[in-house]
Amino acid sequence: MLRLNINDEISPLKAVVLGTAESPGPVPTPDQAYDPKSLEHILAGTYPKESDMILEMDAFARVFAKYGVKVYRPEVLEDCNQIFSRDIAFVIGDKLIKANILPEREKEVEAILHVLDKIENGNILQPPQEVHVEGGDVMPWQDHIFMGTYTANDYADYITARTNKAAVDYIAAQFPDKIIKSFELRKSNTEAIQNALHLDCCFQPLGMGKAILHKNGFLVEEEYQWLVDFFGEENIFEITKEEMYRMFSNVFSISPEVVVSERHFTRLNDWLRKQGFTVEEIPYAEIAKQEGLLRCSTLPLIRE
Repeated sequence: MLRLNINDEISPLKAVVLGTAESPGPVPTPDQAYDPKSLEHILAGTYPKESDMILEMDAFARVFAKYGVKVYRPEVLEDCNQIFSRDIAFVIGDKLIKANILPEREKEVEAILHVLDKIENGNILQPPQEVHVEGGDVMPWQDHIFMGTYTANDYADYITARTNKAAVDYIAAQFPDKIIKSFELRKSNTEAIQNALHLDCCFQPLGMGKAILHKNGFLVEEEYQWLVDFFGEENIFEITKEEMYRMFSNVFSISPEVVVSERHFTRLNDWLRKQGFTVEEIPYAEIAKQEGLLRCSTLPLIRE
């Protein structure tokens, strides 16, 4: 059995589900796009090819192997995009919470049943239907749980709004010993550069007390400022709108000292090294065209 244990974003990783880029199906039509960035590349004829995405995910898998991380992969479903395993479930403490995701994606959960079968039934939570939540919006951080949300009345109008107020209340009820801190995110169905799809698209805590932030991803300046104060301004790498669009904040920590990052994120990677991090650079620019990157592709199960 798997003894789940996730209490932050950075403790040494022992086991993870890494999505798969095999058989993602044909290029979606514009009306099948889940987010504005995918739509942009569908319309431009630059949507990523399966062969390129497989190479990128293989590079990620090699980094996990280098650090001795046990990697589980989903079963390959024909013509199904299964890259972003963070969307379908996430772990807090010793509990795995299944996400109520877009209905078209529910079969992705079936592809990790071989992993779920290794987890005690009592440690798998299925939120009620009115709870909308995806793992990109949920970050355990020691005694806190950070959550991205969108609670305005026009929530239903945004395919990019993935986590609602009911989800914040549900997580608070399940983890009464944690401090839940939620952040209203900026949403756009049509402009990727104005859209924070998930919290990890505009914020990422790192080891050594550092964090990556993008101010414009937050709708409420006080909530952004709360994070600046929490980590300390001197510890924050503030990314530009263009860098948020390229997913600079969606890196992944294998340990407090080791960060996996996209090889073209030169400004960020230089900064990380100056702070003392080991940066494992891999190609991931094709997968980024679907408005997701390294953190989105992972479902961490066990950290030390």
